Order: sequence, then C-alpha cells, then structure tokens
Amino acid sequence: MEAEPENSGTQTTVLGGKYLTFSLAGEEYGLEILKVREIIGIMDITALPRVPPAVKGVINLRGKVIPVLDLRLKFGLEPAEYTDETCIVVVDVGSLVGVIVDTVQEVLDIADEQIDPPPPLGAAVDTTFVLGMGKVKDAVKILLDIDQVLRSDEMTSLLESVTDDAG
Repeated sequence: MEAEPENSGTQTTVLGGKYLTFSLAGEEYGLEILKVREIIGIMDITALPRVPPAVKGVINLRGKVIPVLDLRLKFGLEPAEYTDETCIVVVDVGSLVGVIVDTVQEVLDIADEQIDPPPPLGAAVDTTFVLGMGKVKDAVKILLDIDQVLRSDEMTSLLESVTDDAG
C-alpha cells in the first residue's frame, strides 16, 4: 500500500528550514543556508570603476574573482565602518557573490508555522526580496530571498562583466 503525499496536486511553498542569521544596522535577517557557500572575514576588496555604490568591488577567493556588495548600502541603510565582526557571506545565486553583513549570528532551524508573510506595506514599498518574517522566541528575523535581493539589472550586468573579465 503506497502512501499518497498529503498535498498532492496543490502548490505550497514551504519556507521552513535552516537559515543563517545575521545583523545589519541592529536588525536581524536570515537567508537560506542552502544558498550560503562560506563565511569569511572582511578582506581586501578591489574597487571597480562605474559600479553602483552598494557594489564594493571584487575579491579573489582561492583563484575565483567574486563581486562583493554591501547589504547596508543595497538596503539604503547608513554605511558603517567595518569591524572584526564584519563578514562577507558568499552566496550562490547562479554565480558566487559576496555580501557584507555587520555580524553573522547563528544557523537557526525555523519551522514553517513560525514564518509569516511580509506585512503589506503598500505599493510604494518593495517587499519582493522578503521571503517572510521568522518568529524566533521573542524576536522577528527578516528572511531574505537572496536571489531577489541580488536580481537587478545592475547586479546582472556587474556579474556578467566580472565573469567576462575573469574568464
């Protein structure tokens, strides 16, 4: 006797799973651990000419040239001095990209029922890059869809130019 999947025929997005949590300007965020390739300390970043302000440049990670952007600037937050806690989280969004965060916190297992959809903030506020709001103990973590965060015309053309130059 074969068991039928409970949700056969319906499309539901399961958001529960493991998330790497980090902070930016005092707010707590999370991104899917499956997108994270590695976490490294801040290192020398080679600046590129004529790129958006959020794009800090490129790094050489074991022979691979990887673009790096500052998530604070990407989200329109105040820039901050880099500290010993500042990290570059290398994510895989079809190609490797480094994102600079204030501090990496921990990997959390957030159940599907602990995740609410983003609040309706009106048409003027773009929440397409927010997967949901993770409720962990008394805190709320903003769960990011890193593919959407990095999916923009500026990032696409930047990635193409970096990979063209490196290849």
